[in-house]
Amino acid sequence: MAKARARTTARKVKDRWKAKNWYNVLAPPAFDSITVAETLADAPEGLMGRVTNVSLQDITNDFRKSHITLFFRINKVEETNAHTQFVGHTLTSDYFRRMVRRRKSKIDGVYDVTTRDGAVLRVKPFATTEKRIQNSQKKIVREAMKKTIFDQAGASTMSEFVKNILDGKIGSEIYKNCKKLYPVKRIEIYKSEVVSQPTIMIKDEKPKKEEQPEEPEVKKEKKPKKEKKTEEVKEPETKEEKPEAPETEEEKPEGKKPKAKKTAKKATKTAAKKKTTTKKKTAKKEE
Repeated sequence: MAKARARTTARKVKDRWKAKNWYNVLAPPAFDSITVAETLADAPEGLMGRVTNVSLQDITNDFRKSHITLFFRINKVEETNAHTQFVGHTLTSDYFRRMVRRRKSKIDGVYDVTTRDGAVLRVKPFATTEKRIQNSQKKIVREAMKKTIFDQAGASTMSEFVKNILDGKIGSEIYKNCKKLYPVKRIEIYKSEVVSQPTIMIKDEKPKKEEQPEEPEVKKEKKPKKEKKTEEVKEPETKEEKPEAPETEEEKPEGKKPKAKKTAKKATKTAAKKKTTTKKKTAKKEE
């Protein structure tokens, strides 16, 4: 009886892997909704809340951004596509350790910032110096870092602020402001976390695409160059006028007349010499 029960239970057990389906994990619209990964799940509800980490190099195909890792959380599923939202980013440990060395000071801070669209982010920047500095100098650098981060966050949306962090624009601006107070070697934002998602829908400004319609006007301005080509075509007419050069050649013989006079004088001189030589010879013969 026990063996019969075991057989029936074995028949009833189903393979769980066969019941699962593959889903494509898509990046947020700020990252062009690129497929980041693929995952298995029994039902779409099982995907909600999953977090995937991706290197920024895989999204932008830029090897210089391989030290940045992004975190996306799944918040919506449509058919076989799982949509995500940005959660935060970090720098790899090997890159972070390369920045910090002996006999150098590290200045870091933690700031909770609200963007223009109502999102709250926790930003963690750090700065390094070429030598050790005092605590009073560290305090000045921290204040400069705090001021620039708050100003940048208040003037941009969440997606714009994140792009500026990943591109290094905020780090360069902090460097410029800190350079006036104390010469800092390097500044970067090594970690960011999204505390709350944006509450206001604000479209990101895209000035580059608005400037594209102006290109045809530039092409119209290039048309005057064709007139130059027509002028260049007219140049052969001036070249055809160059046959006047033979007239100058005809004038050259007139200019060479003095040379003919010189040749005539030379001929007279040679003739006179011949006469004198003949006279001398005749005189000798008579003698």
